[in-house]
Amino acid sequence: MDFFETIMFPFQWLVSIIMVGFHEGLSFIGMPAASGWTWTLSIIGLVLVIRAALIPVFVKQIKAQRGMQLLQPDLKKLQTKYKGKTDQLSRQAMAQEQMALYKKHGTNPFSACLPMLIQMPFFFALFQVLSGITTKAKAGEGIGAMSHEQVVQFDESSIFGAPLSASLLHGDPNGGNSAVAVWVLSIIMILAMTASQFITQKQIMAKNMSEEALASPFMRQQKMMLYILPLVFGIGGINFPIGVLIYWTTTNLWTMGQQFFVIRRMPTPGSPAAKALEERRAAKGLPPLLGGKKNAEAEAEAAAAAAAAEVRAQRVQPQRKNRKKK
Repeated sequence: MDFFETIMFPFQWLVSIIMVGFHEGLSFIGMPAASGWTWTLSIIGLVLVIRAALIPVFVKQIKAQRGMQLLQPDLKKLQTKYKGKTDQLSRQAMAQEQMALYKKHGTNPFSACLPMLIQMPFFFALFQVLSGITTKAKAGEGIGAMSHEQVVQFDESSIFGAPLSASLLHGDPNGGNSAVAVWVLSIIMILAMTASQFITQKQIMAKNMSEEALASPFMRQQKMMLYILPLVFGIGGINFPIGVLIYWTTTNLWTMGQQFFVIRRMPTPGSPAAKALEERRAAKGLPPLLGGKKNAEAEAEAAAAAAAAEVRAQRVQPQRKNRKKK
């Protein structure tokens, strides 16, 4: 066992034991133990458990992202301050002030990637488990928490005629006549996986970012990720077993639904989604949200202060007294 396998071993056990738990529960209520649909639902159950456990991390991610958007005006001023200064001291001072801004707003540029980074060990563990199914079945061994009998059941299971352990690049590891089914199902799931990821990022950028955030340099990186990540997963998908494609498509659909809920119910202040929420509340006769009320009061106070300052600035013209005739 090499170093990477040693690190991944606990994740393999955790992934496989969750799948086995769902599989035994579904078999208990009457679903066939060797059915591909039983194992498919077990993989979906694995997604639900992992994503539910990540909800607190997702909440922190939302707060961190909003912090990143709120600091964009200050970050822009900082970049303007050090524009054209390429010496070592200036770069160091800019980096220190930038870190101070991140600390002040309780965020960092990598906060958006946190849920994905936490998921990656589970994803790699699932990939290792499903990729090693056929080898373990032929060797008469189990894998992780899966017994040899369960490994054989999974290896022989299929949906729509495509084995769950098959992939678009390598085909059916058992050499069955399922090439067409594997190709069709793999392509459909790869398209669904990449499309759901693209739609999720697109709706965040189109509806849940303020004008300041859209104009920031950070936004250019987000636009690059919008096209690069779906492309990476789309190309990588040809090597994923169908079971892994089921996992990743399901988790992308979860993310898309989760973001839709957040954008509709808890949008970023100043974003188009926040304005749409206030309009919906106004149409129902509801008061503005606390953030919107505070903003309205602040604008009113600023307008009143400006008006008072303008009045004070005006010079009072002296009245001319008529002289009495002698």
